[in-house]
Amino acid sequence: MQSDQCVVFDLDDTLYLERDWVRGGFEAVGHWAKRQWGVDRFGETCFELFEQGARRDILDRAAVRLSLSADQATIAAMVKVYRGARRRLRLAPDARRLLLRLQGRVRLGLISDGPLAGQRRKIEALGLARAFDATILTDRWGRGFWKPARGPFELSERLLGGRRESFIYVGDNPAKDFATPRQRGWRTVRIRRARGLHAAVDAAPPQAAQTEITTLDAFWA
Repeated sequence: MQSDQCVVFDLDDTLYLERDWVRGGFEAVGHWAKRQWGVDRFGETCFELFEQGARRDILDRAAVRLSLSADQATIAAMVKVYRGARRRLRLAPDARRLLLRLQGRVRLGLISDGPLAGQRRKIEALGLARAFDATILTDRWGRGFWKPARGPFELSERLLGGRRESFIYVGDNPAKDFATPRQRGWRTVRIRRARGLHAAVDAAPPQAAQTEITTLDAFWA
């Protein structure tokens, strides 16, 4: 019998490693660069820059590093390739185990930020299209609906029902994941994966989660 508990998850670095998404996009750009320029290692160079901490102008910087000439039209073409690439993604093993354990026992939700087309491709690649009772991809309502806005959490409450104190939110990024649900009376859990993009970020209340774990196997222990 399903309880009145509602567990709502973030997606990136909570249920899978976002690095895998980034790597797949740069691999596609690398194939494009090979056809366009006949150059090897463009995608690998982009991902190396990302791993070194770069977050902006990665394509431009990779072109400079490899002594390539890339005007803005070329960069725009590569951005389009990156965003449109089909990636092979896998749920983190602990995430797969937890979702299987919770399905049918509690009401499940998902809240995920990011450009809508990309987030939909992630859901498809991970096989999560029917995994949740409520799936909220915030970009459907525009950037003003992205976390930490109240909107996605209010919508989760309406779609899943139940009292606010029956909600648990599981995420990874203290910059946006936990303050709003805490304000609404939800319990909050941070998954700090060793290879997560925000693993090194520490936070104090109200940005910090009430509970922190390093594996989702510890969530329902």
